[in-house]
Amino acid sequence: MSATGATEPDDEFADEAPAVRPYAVTGGRTRPKGDALQIETLVTTKAVPQTRLTVEKTRILQLSQGQYLSIAELSAHVHLPVGVVRVIVGDLVEEGLVSVHGVTATESTYHPATTLSVLESVLNGISAL
Repeated sequence: MSATGATEPDDEFADEAPAVRPYAVTGGRTRPKGDALQIETLVTTKAVPQTRLTVEKTRILQLSQGQYLSIAELSAHVHLPVGVVRVIVGDLVEEGLVSVHGVTATESTYHPATTLSVLESVLNGISAL
């Protein structure tokens, strides 16, 4: 606070600023070791760690305990870029601490909703309106 009682802009968000640069959190990695996780991939905690984890991993485990949160939602909650959260969640998957549900880049990219005939049908339906 300043002498006038007003809150300084730097003080207001001081606790939200990351203490460590994102590339340091991931050890410089930009991709998870396993499957490439999509932003809509859902994450849920499946085990409580027996060892100490980083602050970021602990926070992700707390947030996803008893509920499903997407990579994008976790990114917003922990105030880290989506790419960093993908790497951290990938590490947690390898450690057996979280389950992921949804599409990963190594899974089949065939989805009936995105076939050409379905998309043409949707387009024809919209045109008919």
